[in-house]
Amino acid sequence: MNPTLRAFLLFGLVGLALLFTGFNQSWTLALTILNMSLISAVLALGVNLQWGYAGLFNVGIMGFTAIGGLAVVLISADPVPEAWSAGGLGALMGLALGAATVMAAIAVWNRMQPSLARVLALIATLVVGYVITRSVFAPAREAIMAVNPATEGYLGGASLPVLLSWPVGALFAAGLAWVIGKISLGLRSDYLAIATLGISEIVIAGMKFEGWLSRGVNNVAGLPRAVPRPVELQGSGFVQSLSERSGIDIVEMASIVEKLGYAALFSVVLIMLIVLSELALNSPWGRMMRAIRDNEIAARAMGKDVKARHLMIFVLGSAICGLAGAMMVTLDGQLTPGTYEPLRFTFLMWVMVIVGGSGNNWGAVLGGMVIWFLWVQAEPLGRAVMELLTSGMAEDNALRIHLVTQAAHTRLILMGSALLFMLRFAPRGLIPEK
Repeated sequence: MNPTLRAFLLFGLVGLALLFTGFNQSWTLALTILNMSLISAVLALGVNLQWGYAGLFNVGIMGFTAIGGLAVVLISADPVPEAWSAGGLGALMGLALGAATVMAAIAVWNRMQPSLARVLALIATLVVGYVITRSVFAPAREAIMAVNPATEGYLGGASLPVLLSWPVGALFAAGLAWVIGKISLGLRSDYLAIATLGISEIVIAGMKFEGWLSRGVNNVAGLPRAVPRPVELQGSGFVQSLSERSGIDIVEMASIVEKLGYAALFSVVLIMLIVLSELALNSPWGRMMRAIRDNEIAARAMGKDVKARHLMIFVLGSAICGLAGAMMVTLDGQLTPGTYEPLRFTFLMWVMVIVGGSGNNWGAVLGGMVIWFLWVQAEPLGRAVMELLTSGMAEDNALRIHLVTQAAHTRLILMGSALLFMLRFAPRGLIPEK
């Protein structure tokens, strides 16, 4: 089959599946799946940029996603004046002292000759810097978290437009990727996997326990929205007119209009990214990246700076993941650090890229949409299957109760089965790389 026709048919099937969901379940659910599918497609594009273009194995996707979500809080949330008065200056001074300690340690290591004295000087610099930093930062941190801890307890943000946080989230993730890349790129590929996993866990732990910055496990709710809330839309004459003409309840219609607004925003971002990705893939730069991916030794022999090119594409892919993280928090209207689990943002993303087609941008987008749809619908489908299989059993049968109540876990079986099926029968994905 013609690859273009194949892609059109597969995307058409995804569209039909969403329409079926809307008609048979609810349009609110269908649009919710669509919005998360668009964000998943953006994430899959970022991973595909790193793996499909350059063969970089990033298992810290959730860290870059989380730091992009944190940008929404720092940019769009309202500041907490009492917290700033209590310890804002001290917190900033503590961060500055911490950065100065790191810079001093780097200077000591670079300027001294390799010897025991250099090691001792490095340790002394870090210990003294840590003590000074902690003496300034710890009291400020406690003072900030003591301000209305039930509802605030953090510094807040800059109260800027929420859409500004999307590029800022990409910038934060790019900066984190640059640090990781400078440390680990150029070594064996497993070092990059270890570094990305470790740093992402550090980022998540910091967001959970540094409440002065992100409220930690208390979460940040009520963030500004990029689209008016359903409550605000219910008073709109346009929404009321749509509700009357369609016969849909005004509450549901307002929710539908809100989700359509987000879908439009996310679609614009996705279209821009895929156009830029396709242009890059088919440019001399894209051909160079694939040449490096296929044979690093030959690329070095031709004078290519492999480490610099790997760093470039690692930063670009991570920036896209950070952008997707900011989009996700904007859609949710809250930052919940506890939801950044490896299963959701690492395993699923890799399944999306592999199933869709590694090295193909359209395949990554398709994989993001297909896998997220299956991830959401697997639970009700699993419950229906279990109820059908146990229909001949008594209502109080222990085995029937166990199978029905544990049906939610069938989504894990479905994802694993889908991955194994694709690796066996279509190892290059639904839309293979050309």
